[in-house]
Amino acid sequence: MSYKPTKRAVALEYGKNAAPILTAKGEGLVAEDIIAEAKRQGIHIAEDAQLVALLSQLELKDEIPENLYVAVAVILSWVYWLKGMEPER
Repeated sequence: MSYKPTKRAVALEYGKNAAPILTAKGEGLVAEDIIAEAKRQGIHIAEDAQLVALLSQLELKDEIPENLYVAVAVILSWVYWLKGMEPER
């Protein structure tokens, strides 16, 4: 019998918030739905199992904790770069 880890996904919203907030999280089919919806909306998807595991511990609508700012900032800067955007100051 082989072990297949369950797929996890989270979604963050930043925009006008002081810090990114968790807007969705799930495992298995729910994770697949989160990813499929992101793709439908043209949202870039980053894969980082360790970061997803940490973010999955948050409750929905929670701001990310300060100890994850750098990791999330790296992903946000990648998304801005892919879209040819610069963050608002």
